[in-house]
Amino acid sequence: MDDFYREEILEHYTHPHNYGTLEEPDITHEENNPLCGDQVRFDIQLDGDGQTVKDVRFSGVGCAISKASASMLSDLILGKTLEEIKELTSEDVLDELGIELGPVRLKCALLPLKVVKVGAYGLDSWQEEDQAKDGEW
Repeated sequence: MDDFYREEILEHYTHPHNYGTLEEPDITHEENNPLCGDQVRFDIQLDGDGQTVKDVRFSGVGCAISKASASMLSDLILGKTLEEIKELTSEDVLDELGIELGPVRLKCALLPLKVVKVGAYGLDSWQEEDQAKDGEW
C-alpha cells in the first residue's frame, strides 16, 4: 500500500495540479519553513458569494512532500467554502498523503495547510504555538 502512495506523491511532485498563480486572486498567502527552505504560496479566487473556492493555484519551492501536499490540498479545497477550509485538519492532509512521516517531514507536509488556513481566516500569520496547542493543523 505504501508503494501506491509513494507513487502518488511522486506524481503530484512531478506533475502538480493547479500549479501557478492567479492574475486577480481574492486571497493570497505565502509562508516558508525556515528549517528546510520550503516556500509555498496559494492564490484563491472565490465565486460570486465570496465564500466558495472557484479557482486555486499554488506556487513555490520545496521538497517532494511539500509540493505533493500542496498539489493534493489544492484539489481538496476546490469547490469548498471558506468555513469548510477552516475545518480542515492535519489528519485530512496526512490521509491524502497516505504515508507515515517523521517530525521534520510532517512540517513539510503541513506547510500548505497552514498557508491555506491563514488565507481562509484572513490573517497575516498563524502562531505555531497556538495551532500546535489547539491541534488546529
